[in-house]
Amino acid sequence: MDVAVSNTRAGDDPDAGEFLLWILVWSELAAFGILLVAFQVAGLVQADQFASARRHLNAPLAALNTAMLLTSGWQAARAARPDATRGQARIALIVAALFGLVFVAIKLFEYSGEIVHAGDEAYGVFFELYFLLTGFHLLHVAFGALVLLLVSLRMERSNMVLITTLWHIFDLIWIVMFPLVYLA
Repeated sequence: MDVAVSNTRAGDDPDAGEFLLWILVWSELAAFGILLVAFQVAGLVQADQFASARRHLNAPLAALNTAMLLTSGWQAARAARPDATRGQARIALIVAALFGLVFVAIKLFEYSGEIVHAGDEAYGVFFELYFLLTGFHLLHVAFGALVLLLVSLRMERSNMVLITTLWHIFDLIWIVMFPLVYLA
């Protein structure tokens, strides 16, 4: 019989990892917040170059990637449900990781069409900041997807809560980043 994922092991403090979790969440939000503010300030200073550079971005592909990441987040939320059985949680984590890896593949494909513009002075610092910001996010998604897979192999509630919470932070960051980078 498939039972729900255990919340704690004998002797474990259920709040032991909560402090670490919130340190990670706030550090991620701060790091991406700084990068997004830098991107916005540079966009104000170099408005014409940024407008010209955005024409070379593939907004429909980025919108598809948004759907991939949100679907992945939905699966992560299904895995973290308190009533999810081990099997249900494992499958949802694996599916979340696969959608995350699809996000990575689409982003790399998108980069292949944009990299030719990097370093072109006509676009100011747009592409340098674009690749820094989106690349930093891409690394987080790739690493997070691998951690989702690892957690699916070793099902512990505290690990699942940690990675699914961080996964939702990556979703939140992308939801803010997508309109600021692609649609502004």
